[in-house]
Amino acid sequence: MSSRRIVDLSVPIENTDYADPPGMGPSIEYFAHDATGPDIIAFFPGMTVEQLPGSEGWALEKVRLSTHNGTHVDAPYHYHSTMDGGVPAARIDELPLDWFYGRGVKLDFRHLPDGHLVSATEIEAELARIGHELMPGDIVLVNTSAGLAYGQPDYVSRGCGMGREATLWLTQRGIRVVGTDGWSWDAPFVHTRKRWEETRDPAIIWEGHRAGMVRGYCQIEKLHNLEGLPSFGFMVSCFPVKIRAASAGWTRAVAIFDE
Repeated sequence: MSSRRIVDLSVPIENTDYADPPGMGPSIEYFAHDATGPDIIAFFPGMTVEQLPGSEGWALEKVRLSTHNGTHVDAPYHYHSTMDGGVPAARIDELPLDWFYGRGVKLDFRHLPDGHLVSATEIEAELARIGHELMPGDIVLVNTSAGLAYGQPDYVSRGCGMGREATLWLTQRGIRVVGTDGWSWDAPFVHTRKRWEETRDPAIIWEGHRAGMVRGYCQIEKLHNLEGLPSFGFMVSCFPVKIRAASAGWTRAVAIFDE
């Protein structure tokens, strides 16, 4: 009789200075039981806080964040207003749900330097090394050096990136959802900025994201625990929260193993 194991691939939404660039992180305000009794008794005239069990109210949190905080799924609309050569880009609530549950494939690029742009040849070599043939609907996860840097001051600048060539190589093969443990699918901006200063070529800016203009696809950003996954042999579930007309939605991404 088989058993099922589920591995959490998500980072928490939390008050931290290091999961996003300065000024772009979430803010969570916590309200404990001893502070919220008045909120409950306001619904019931004549009741006092002392009449509540333990004089306690409820615990709750107020959160201010963007759709791109925490582990989240980017919709094609995030990358550009059009996709697939000119049709309106799909928003997060418009995408087929079957995109977000599929066979997982992990590409191990932890050895590549921060800011490196992965090529199609490097993807092919990694697939050959692990002995996996991609199929349409596979969910491709990229393990970079950023994974183990989460929570550290240099997290946002860590990891290799996936550029236009690599992204188009994947989407040409029917890959609709990809993911990375870095802050961005592209190379970190601090490294792209250096390339821009040398080349002044605007085509290098956000080139992996902009590949969605050719073929629409989704990417999961800020994944976690990829180091503990095998190269394949697991399923990925990454359904995004349904936010009306949004460019992204948060997800509790997990890997599922039948053992």
